[in-house]
Amino acid sequence: MQVSSRALVDPFIVMDVMEKARALEAAGRSIIHMEVGQPGTPAPKGALKALARQMEEGPLGYTVALGLPELRAGIAALYRRWYGVDLNPDRVVVTAGSSAAFLLSFTTLFDAGDRVGLGEPGYPSYRQILKALSLQAVGIPASVDNRLQPAPADLEGHDLHGMIVASPGNPSGTMLSHDALAALINHCAGRGIKFISDEIYHGLHYADRATSALEISDDVHVINSFSKYFSMTGWRIGWMVVPEDQIRVVERLAQNMFICPPHASQVAALAALDCIDELEANRAVYARNRQMMLEELPKAGFTRIAPPDGAFYVYADVSDLTQDSLKFAAEILEQAGVAVTPGLDFDPRRGAQTLRFSYARSSEDIAEGLHRLKTYMARRG
Repeated sequence: MQVSSRALVDPFIVMDVMEKARALEAAGRSIIHMEVGQPGTPAPKGALKALARQMEEGPLGYTVALGLPELRAGIAALYRRWYGVDLNPDRVVVTAGSSAAFLLSFTTLFDAGDRVGLGEPGYPSYRQILKALSLQAVGIPASVDNRLQPAPADLEGHDLHGMIVASPGNPSGTMLSHDALAALINHCAGRGIKFISDEIYHGLHYADRATSALEISDDVHVINSFSKYFSMTGWRIGWMVVPEDQIRVVERLAQNMFICPPHASQVAALAALDCIDELEANRAVYARNRQMMLEELPKAGFTRIAPPDGAFYVYADVSDLTQDSLKFAAEILEQAGVAVTPGLDFDPRRGAQTLRFSYARSSEDIAEGLHRLKTYMARRG
């Protein structure tokens, strides 16, 4: 049976690296995981306790399509706490991870054939989801001078219907200032370009906090998730914020695409919103790991890096070491026992000369991984 051309998306290379690392571990090798953007910490204890209580009280079933009202209200309260934004909870749509939010957002805003801009380097699944929806992804190379974040001048000459921006970014970890984000949003608004702000790494910052697009405009889509700051990747629970006149449109799509987000994950997510001390302790671990990476990676020979403002990644230019990051990452995995991600996942044009290192695991794992990298690179010459 023939498949559609929309189905012929590229692999998510980091997942392939994970599988190779798993196979080596199954064969008895010790592998340090610096490839995947997954917190090494579990879901907050309060979230687990809340779900256990709920399971004792009765069955978990369908919820309303947009999510539990109390969870939507809790997320709206988060915007008041983090950004000082007074958000109508009706605008909050709870989703099965941020991936479902991307599907809902792209389907709501664009028609088949529309052109959607995305900064390069950037999250690879944007491009593949757009293709699967018969949309055209338009890669926009971001400059090192702008710390690998897109700027309005980069959009000139591109005929776009939409633009998606992540701050903090994946793989760079760099952030847009309030003024820089406002300049992008205003540039797009003036040209009829619909704006989507991916904010899934908000909460993970190491100096100034990130700016939400909702501090600048209500005529945007904002996407976030419980996966990163809240350490709930496997729970597949996220959210999006949409303009008031699009709530019913998104609701109808969500009803038909997903019925509802997972009830169990919603219960846990609601409790996680109050686990502030535990979550901030996790962030302190990432801060220590970040400092180790910035100090030790150059000693291993990875000197061309832009210090990350947030998230838990370091993105390195390795053009002085290789012209084939896929092969280089495979060598590091096999010979050093450290899994890292080749930049081809994030930048089809320049990614053969870059690697991404994640520092989301325990500090002990990060220290061991850095030791292995330094030993291997010294031996490699």
